[in-house]
Amino acid sequence: MRGYKIFSGTANPALSKKISHYLSLPLSEATVKRFSDGEISVQIGESVRGKDIFIIQPTCAPANVNLMELLILTDALKRSSASSITAVVPYFGYARQDRKVVPRVPISAKMVADFITVAGVDRVLTIDLHSGQIQGFFDKPVDNLYAAQILLDYIRRLGDNLIVVSPDAGGTERARAYAKRLGVGLAIVDKRREGPNQAHAMQLIGDVKGKIAVVLDD
Repeated sequence: MRGYKIFSGTANPALSKKISHYLSLPLSEATVKRFSDGEISVQIGESVRGKDIFIIQPTCAPANVNLMELLILTDALKRSSASSITAVVPYFGYARQDRKVVPRVPISAKMVADFITVAGVDRVLTIDLHSGQIQGFFDKPVDNLYAAQILLDYIRRLGDNLIVVSPDAGGTERARAYAKRLGVGLAIVDKRREGPNQAHAMQLIGDVKGKIAVVLDD
């Protein structure tokens, strides 16, 4: 018998089913409900004693709900005597809040890392973190995987007349790496943030005329 089990939250059940199918391992039973006031209720439907557990739960929108569900699932599994718990979080919410850019603001990515650790997660598996420093926010191992090879294969099929565009200065390093591997040019958007979810493009650095623009954002 396999020594591990896979549980899915409600954030992306389609992804969980694809992973389950690829591994030829049925998803384990967990019931996730909502009370009338919005509270999350979780019940594990089978024994997990001594098993290595993987919870598939991106913390994408609605980030607060999906994060809380991950924490409650983790607590339920820990209290059910799981041997270890790995949180598979392809999209790591709050990752953009990884430093103080103005006075008197939190470093929310660090706080979320603390929440996940305290809840009982032994390892985190994620994809393309907003910044590498977030791995250091955890007191547990973090595997930050990269989707570059899959994306590069897809981008190459778009045609030969390509140019990679970074939507801001912060993404230039990653855009440059993609452009180098594709053997194409690079353009950068000079962007100014005027508030939450408010950005204004000042100018475009690079020649995109007649090109197929591939914009790399996270």
